[in-house]
Amino acid sequence: MTTTYYAHWRDVPERDWRWPNFSPAEIACRGTGQIKLHPAALDKLQALRDRLGKPLIIRSAYRSPEHNRAVGGAKVSKHMDGTAFDIAMANHDPAAFEAAAREVGFLGFGYYPRSGFMHIDLGPARTWGEKFLVRAVPFAPEAPFAREVLAESRTLRGTGAAGVATVGAAGVEVAQEILAEAQGAVLPLVPHLDSLRWLFIALALAGIAVAVWARLDDWKKGLR
Repeated sequence: MTTTYYAHWRDVPERDWRWPNFSPAEIACRGTGQIKLHPAALDKLQALRDRLGKPLIIRSAYRSPEHNRAVGGAKVSKHMDGTAFDIAMANHDPAAFEAAAREVGFLGFGYYPRSGFMHIDLGPARTWGEKFLVRAVPFAPEAPFAREVLAESRTLRGTGAAGVATVGAAGVEVAQEILAEAQGAVLPLVPHLDSLRWLFIALALAGIAVAVWARLDDWKKGLR
């Protein structure tokens, strides 16, 4: 495959860029903005991204000769060929990352645990540096967090019942006061209203109890 050089990553035609999870700016030299497209290397980088199913944070890709000297890179660094990438391990298990990189065809591996990245290139096959420590708990997919549907919430039902009962009790209080002032024909109804007020109060207390119980039960089941 032909390697193509551009004086700046903004000069790369959209029609020539076929790697959906990366941009020319990510691959370009950090010091000069120059870019060298090596299709075979970029194809493997995209294949690695597809295999891992999570973003690759590129710390360094192509380096111009002057920038490579400025950062203390090797005199024959593969970065100057556009065939090497330094990838941050912040969101990857290094062992799983290396295995996937080997599977898609990367051959050169440099380990930089203190700086938090791994170097990969097209070869020749070799390794250098101190390997990353094996993580006690590897990255795992997040479990879906169960949440109650608000309309189905037992807590909401309990507090709703308590609210309705409280309003009912207050309404009875008002009605009782009004009827007490019109003692004539409605006087026989007053005792019954008093009983109704206590019924509403009992319902309110029951609703509060249900809400408290539901909340505690949810905590135990991990729904909150």
